[in-house]
Formats: sequence, structure tokens, C-alpha cells
Amino acid sequence: MSLADKDSTRAFCLDSYCVSEELGFILLEPLTELPPYYQPWMDIALHLPELVHSHELRSRVSRMPLLSSQYLQTHRELRLAHLALGATTMSYVWQEGEDNTVKVLPRNLALPYWKVSQTLGLPPIFIHADAVLANWKKLDPEGPFDMENLDLVVRLPGGESLRGFFMVTLLAELAACPALKSIPTVFRGVSCGHTAAVARALQDIRKSIHNMTEALKLMHVYVEPSIFYGVIRIYLSGWKDNLSMPNGLIYEGVHPEPMEFSGGSAAQSSILHSFDELFGIEHAAEAGAFLTRMRDYMPPAHKQMIQDISNQPSLRNFVQEQCDEELNQEFQLCVTELIAFRNYHINMVSRYITVPAARGRQLRSKKATKEEMISKAPTALEETGTGGSSIMSFLKTVRDETKQVFLPINKN
Repeated sequence: MSLADKDSTRAFCLDSYCVSEELGFILLEPLTELPPYYQPWMDIALHLPELVHSHELRSRVSRMPLLSSQYLQTHRELRLAHLALGATTMSYVWQEGEDNTVKVLPRNLALPYWKVSQTLGLPPIFIHADAVLANWKKLDPEGPFDMENLDLVVRLPGGESLRGFFMVTLLAELAACPALKSIPTVFRGVSCGHTAAVARALQDIRKSIHNMTEALKLMHVYVEPSIFYGVIRIYLSGWKDNLSMPNGLIYEGVHPEPMEFSGGSAAQSSILHSFDELFGIEHAAEAGAFLTRMRDYMPPAHKQMIQDISNQPSLRNFVQEQCDEELNQEFQLCVTELIAFRNYHINMVSRYITVPAARGRQLRSKKATKEEMISKAPTALEETGTGGSSIMSFLKTVRDETKQVFLPINKN
């Protein structure tokens, strides 16, 4: 290994961003319990579906003691606290649906949630890093990392479809690990002009993106569209760009004025942001602004990794300059796989959001049965994602902008 190679290795190392070769951005061995002092939080957080169903959650929260966050000692304790308080907050806000939200999050929930969030550098709302990255456990600790052996730590309403939605997303994150592991290899190869090494790393990245798409296909097995649209989706929704809460939410004891935060969104996953920066994909106007804002909903170390990828020498320029057929082909195939992933995501959104939304509009024009009513809500989110974006036009724009990085065909 050359001196330049060693310097490049030090310059970009996954460990420095709290990213592992084994699990990528996924939190290693999340806790399932907090110290006994915080049992009042967990007593509520571990029973959210039942408390929402019985309409008792808000009264339970009102009786919850105001606890200090000072006894949370480790990063994993803080992440579990953020998960528990975040899921409780979403359930508290949306317990009665989109037509009976609250204007104030009570002090005994808002204040510790704010302080935990500040310590972690995260917003005080339920995000992808909570719902997916820190919300898993193995039923058999020695067993495989698959759907049959995974369960949630904290649940929201939605039953097995909720588990399926979060766990399938987790498996897509897991499928990205070989690609993340290969990114430092790409940068080392670029820094010393090692075209064969870069081509091999891109081949691994291509296979990894393909496996992410394959993982997403499990959604159709484990997630019922009517449950996702009619039950789950509202509990992932925030209070920014949401017609149900146009003025945001007051965090009592934190700030006297309402604050606005976006809900959980796939756009908060650091994986695709990393790929965008690696391949030089630029997102303009509204799509770019939304994606940039979503980086504030990621763990700070992950956000920094994305920024540092963008500061590396351009991979696309390197490929063009080398005029190496294999390298060129692998770059093009990586972009092709990324487009295929984004096309599949668009198809999923159509099945789980666009089609149920259209059905809901039809049902509002007639007298619906109780069973049919589940597909009607929430009307305020018919055209937007839980993060607040105009979802279908956003996804198509991002997909089309990905196509722009294809290398020009050499006609010589």
C-alpha cells in the first residue's frame, strides 16, 4: 500500500462516522430497556397500540412524571429514549386522527424529549433513525438477521403490517452494507489511479443496490396497503407542511411558539444520499431543497459522512478520464441499478399511497361501510409524503435527475 493510499484510508473510514461494515447505518445491538428510573416512559411506550385503541394514551401521558434526562449515560440509552419518547409523541398527537390533533405537547413529555434530542443532535420527532435503525431486536440472539427472527422494540398502531414496514426497510438498509464497505475502496482507487480496484468496488456496489431492491419486494408480502395507508401512515406524519397541523406544535416548557418538524421519511435514510454524492447526482429546486433539509433528520455523524463523500474527488470525472471500458461499464450499471431502485420505489408508492388515496376519494362520494372507512384516512396526506413532500412528483424528479449522470456514449 502506497503512502497516498494510506493517507486516503485515514481520510475516509466508516468507523469515524459510526457506520459499521457489518450493519452500515443500523444501530448495533439496540437496547430494549432503560434504567429503572425511566420505567414510566417505557410503561407507556411499550403499550402504545393498546393505549391509542382505548383512547387512554393522552390521559396516561398527563399523569406521567417529569423525569430528568441526566441519567441517560450511553449513546444506546439516548437512542432508546429518543425512540420511546418519539413514538409516544406521535401517538399522543394522532390518537384521535387528523381531525382532533393537539396544539401543545405537555411539559412532562416535551421537555425531556427536547433535551434528549439536543444531546443526540436530532430533532424532537419520530424519524427514520428511530423507527428503523434503532428499533429492532432478534428473537433468537444467535439466529439470522431476517424477517422471521426480527421484531420491533417499540410499536405504533398497525399490527403486523407495521412490523413488516419497518423490518423490510431495515433489511433494505442491511442490503446496502456491502456498498458502504466499498465506498472507501472507491476513494482509495481514485486517489492512486487504480482503475481495476475501482471497477471491482463498483461491481460490489451495483450488486448491493440490486439486493436493496430485492429486499423492498418483501413489502408486498408483509405489508397490507389498506393498513399502511389507513392506519400506519398518519403516525409517521409530522407538523410541517401538514394541513392537519398547519401551525405546528408547541413543545411546552421548551418554546412558547409552535415549532414545525417533518415526519419520518425514506428521504431521511443516509444510504441514497451517500449514493447521490458518490455518483455525482445533483438534485435541483424543490427536490434538492427537501433532500438537503432531510439531512438534518439524520444522526450528525451520518450527515457528516454524506458531506465528506461530496468533498472527495469526483468519481464520475475519474471514470471519464480513464477511458477504461470495464470501469465505464460498471459505473453505468451502478446508475442503472439505482434508477431501477427508484422506479421500484415509485411503484410501491403507487400501490401503498396513490391507489388507496384514489379509493378514499371515491368512498367519500358515497356512503361507506365501516370496513371501507379504513381506506379513507388521512385525507390531508393524499398528495404528500409523511415528510411533507409532494410525493409522486418528488420521486419522479429524483429518478429523472439520476439519469443525468449517465456517461456520454463514446461513438469513436
